[in-house]
Amino acid sequence: MAQGWVNAGQHTLPGLLDERLGADPDGAFLDCCGTMYTAAMVDDAAGRLAGALAELGVGHGSTVATILENSPAAVLSWFAALRLGAVYVPVNTALKGSLLRHQLADAGPTVVIVQEDLLARPAEILDSIDSVEHLVVVGRPEQAPAVRAAVHSWDGLLTAAAARPGPLVRPSDLAAIVYTGGTTGASKGCALSHGYHVSIARQIISSWGRTPDDVVWSPLPLFHFNAISCMLTGTLLTGGRAALSRRFSVSGFWPEINRSGATIASLLGSLAVLVAKGAGTPLARGSGAPEANTTLRLLTGAPIAPETDDLIRRRFGIDTFSAAYGTTEASLISWLPPGEPFRPGSAGIVNSGAFDVRIFDDEDLEVPPGTPGEIVCRPRAPHVMFEGYWKRPEATVATFRNLWFHTGDIGRLDAGGYLFFVDRKADYLRRRGENISSWEVEKVFHEHPDVTDVCVHAVASEVGEDDVKATLVLRAGAALTEERLCHWAVDRLPFYAVPRYIEFRPALPLSETGRATKNILKEDGVTAGTWDREAAGLRFERR
Repeated sequence: MAQGWVNAGQHTLPGLLDERLGADPDGAFLDCCGTMYTAAMVDDAAGRLAGALAELGVGHGSTVATILENSPAAVLSWFAALRLGAVYVPVNTALKGSLLRHQLADAGPTVVIVQEDLLARPAEILDSIDSVEHLVVVGRPEQAPAVRAAVHSWDGLLTAAAARPGPLVRPSDLAAIVYTGGTTGASKGCALSHGYHVSIARQIISSWGRTPDDVVWSPLPLFHFNAISCMLTGTLLTGGRAALSRRFSVSGFWPEINRSGATIASLLGSLAVLVAKGAGTPLARGSGAPEANTTLRLLTGAPIAPETDDLIRRRFGIDTFSAAYGTTEASLISWLPPGEPFRPGSAGIVNSGAFDVRIFDDEDLEVPPGTPGEIVCRPRAPHVMFEGYWKRPEATVATFRNLWFHTGDIGRLDAGGYLFFVDRKADYLRRRGENISSWEVEKVFHEHPDVTDVCVHAVASEVGEDDVKATLVLRAGAALTEERLCHWAVDRLPFYAVPRYIEFRPALPLSETGRATKNILKEDGVTAGTWDREAAGLRFERR
C-alpha cells in the first residue's frame, strides 16, 4: 500500500561542517592517507582554496572537475567546492582519451584540478573543451604540457588566497555530478543534491549502527558516491573520525586496520572476497578461535555472497554488513536494519522510509510477491535520490516512465518485504566495484583498423561481480593477436575496463533485428577459443 509524503529534516553539507566546527573543531576528524585533520584544519584550508577558486570565476552552480586519487587535495577540493555552492565533478582517475573527453565536455567545468602524475591525460584533450579556463596542478605545474587553459599551482592557490564566506546553499542545490556507466550510449552524469548526500549517509549510519566511538576505514576512491557518503558526510553526521587510504591492498589491509584503529572497514563485495581468502591477520589467537584479534568489529561490502559472509565471520570473529541494494540514482532502496533477521540471498528489506519500492513487468504492471521483474521506486521524501541526468532531460523522463524510477535491474520481493536481486536487465557490467559501459568499450575497439565488429559482455568472476570479455570479428587477412590487441586497449581504456577475456570469431550471433545477441555470448562464457590475459600473465589493476 502506498504511504504518505515524509517531511524529513533537510541539511546541507556546508551546514554539517559548521555544526562539526561548533561541536568539535579540534578533535580528530579525518586520517587522510596518513595525514590527520581536524574539522578546523579542513575548514581553514578548504576556505582558502574556495577563495582562490572564486578568484578564478567559480561560483554558485559552477562545475569543478577533479582528477585526483584519494589524497588531502581530493578532500579539500570537495569541501572548497561546497563552500562556494559549486558542483563537484570527481572524475575516475583511470579515464583517458575519448572517455575522459566525454565526461569533461559534458560537465562543462571552468576549473580542472589534477595531480601531477596524471597530467598527460587531460592535457591531450583539454584544448577541445571550451569551458575549461583553468588547470590546477597538485604537484609541479611546470610539468604541464602547453595547453590553452591557464595553469596554476595547487600550493600557490592555498597560500595566496584568503578564506571568504560562501553563498547560501539549499538542500535542493546540486553538490556533485557522478557519472554512471551507460548501457546504450555514453555514460550519464547523475546530478546529486546536498539533501541526497545527507539522506544516504544517514541510512548507512543506521544500517551500520555507527557511533561517535567508531573509526571507519576505507580504500574506496572519492570519485565514487560510496566513499563521499560514508567517509566524509557520514563522519560529519556522527562525529568521531574516518581513515581514508589511497587504495586497496590485500597485504596492507590488516596493517592499515591496526595503524588506524578502525572499528568498521568500508569495502566492496569483491574486495571482501579478497580479505576473506587472503593471507595474514593481525594476531592469531590460537587453535579453534577466530584468527583476528583486532579493533575491527564490522566489515561492510554489500553485496557479499553468503559463503564469503560466513567465512569472514568464522575466520575473523567480526560482523558483516552484506545485505543492501541501491544505485547511484537511488539509494538505499533496500538494506537490513539492525536487529532484523537476515535471509540468505536477500538484499535486505525495502527502505520504506525513503522509497516506495515495487516490482514491475515490461508493461509496468506490478507482479505478485516472489515473481521476478524490474525493480522500480519513487521517493517518499524530498531529495532522497538523484535530481536527474545532467543535461539529459529526455533520459531522465525515460527512466521515470509512468512516474516510477526504473533501475534496469531484475529482482523479486517476498511477502515480508525482503528484496532479492536476480540479474541486470541492461547490458552494463560491474567489475571490482566499477560500472562499465559496454557501449563505450565497444566504441573504443571499433577504432582499431583490424576490428570489423565487437561485442563486449560480462562473464562470471571468481571474486564476485563480473569479468569483461570482448568477442570480436577481424577484417579478412588480419594478423592481429589477442595479446597485441590487449596491449593496444591498455593505452585507450581505464584499467578496470580492459577485457580479461578476448575471443576472435568469424561472425557474431545476431538477432532478428541484426543486433549482436549478447545473451548467447554470455551463455557461451569462456570457451576453448578464449584468450585469458591473466593466464598470460598480463594484469592491469591500476591506471
